[in-house]
Formats: sequence, C-alpha cells, structure tokens
Amino acid sequence: PSLTPVVVTGLTGVRALSASKDHTCALLVDGTVRCWGYNSSGGLGDGTTQSRRTPVAVTGLSGAVAVATGSWHSCALLGNGTVRCWGLNNRGQLGDGTLVSRTSPVAVSGLTGVSSLTALASSNCAVTGGTVRCWGLNHHGQLGDGTIVGKATPVAVVGLAGVADVSGGRYFACARLFTGTVRCWGYNSFGQLGNGSTTNRTTPVTVAGVTGAVAIAAGGDHVMARLLSGGLVAWGASGSGQIGNGITTQWSGPVPVPVP
Repeated sequence: PSLTPVVVTGLTGVRALSASKDHTCALLVDGTVRCWGYNSSGGLGDGTTQSRRTPVAVTGLSGAVAVATGSWHSCALLGNGTVRCWGLNNRGQLGDGTLVSRTSPVAVSGLTGVSSLTALASSNCAVTGGTVRCWGLNHHGQLGDGTIVGKATPVAVVGLAGVADVSGGRYFACARLFTGTVRCWGYNSFGQLGNGSTTNRTTPVTVAGVTGAVAIAAGGDHVMARLLSGGLVAWGASGSGQIGNGITTQWSGPVPVPVP
C-alpha cells in the first residue's frame, strides 16, 4: 500500500478511468481499454483469469468511448452506441442472455443508441433515447422495472423519459433528467434515493428539492449532485464522512456540501 500517489506502469494516453472493488480499467484515447487488479472471474477482459499488477489490454475491444466497472465485471460503451461486457455473469450482469462468465467482451443483447453507461455492484444501466435500460442483479429493485427479479438482458426502467445520464451505486441507480431533476431507484436503507425515506423502491422516485442538476455521481450508498449554480448537494450514507458536511449521519434528502 502507498500513502502517496504512484504512477500506473506503462499507461499513457488515458481518456477516462473507472475503479471498482478489486479492479480498475482505463479508456485510452485510441478507443482501447486496459485493466488491472483482481481477475478470478475475467473482469480484466484479457482472456484469462490471472490477476494483474499492471494494465493489460481488453481482448478484441476497439472504438470504446466510455468504460464502467462493477464488483467483478466490466462494460464498455462503443462509439456505435452498443455495449460490450466481460467478467462475472452469475447474475446476468453481462447482458448477453446467459449466466456464463466471460474472460473477454460479449455484446449486450438488443441494446443500441446508448449515450451513457454505469455499472452497479452486479448490475448495469444505460441511457438510450432518453430512457434507461438495466440488467443483472435485482434483489433490491435496482433494475427499476417494478420487480425484484434479476434479468440477463436489458429491461426498461419504468416511467423514465428525458434522461441525460445515469450513475449507479452499489445496489441503486439515479438518473439526471434534462430538466435538472434527479430520480433514483433500488436500495434505500441509507436514504440514498433522496426522497426522505429509507424504503427500497423498484421504480424511480424523485430526489426531493433538487433542481438545476448538471452532473451526478453515485458512491456505494450515497450520491452527489453538482448544480447549475455551482453548488454541491449530497444524500445517503455518511458514516465515514462521505457527504462532506462534517457530520457522520445518513441523510435521506439532499444537504449542501461546503465547497472551499
């Protein structure tokens, strides 16, 4: 372990980065993806299950424009609007209609026109045509389809339209609408859905009092939103101070985050 930053070996031309529980993937400017870390289920995508201490190229992947990492799986959004995933697939999180884990990328079934992609622990959600489609583990309603039944191919989140982008936590997800409002669904024991309750929801609920949101980012069990005014608000778990307001109490609705 290092208490100060160290350079990732042999990695240049990085465009974007996604870090998960045990592995990390980097999107390069040439449209390829390189990953490193734990690999027992093939989450590094190099055709093996050998863990790596330095980055390896994801096999056969090109034209990527975004990358997202779940607990033991990874997905990439391609420039043509399709999504490819690899790694653990015991909950259908690869979206190919099977429960077979893969050490190299496979196409997510029936998903086109994707503009935003996020990975939850064992699920994924994607924005397409202003709507959201999710797949994988669904025991807390994190697929947003009104059920708690897992899906091995994408299903539509109920009642969502006009979505700009989506961000997933551990077992929940939130969508930012073009109107500047935010709607969330799934696990809610820490108030991470932001609607003033701690009740799980299998369909989206509106985050109370958030308007003018221009960006959202979900952590394990909390969410932060950047507002058009330049301010930040956050809600959900804060036992380790992740809300950033100096109080280690969970918040079931948005609270301002002090910005230095």
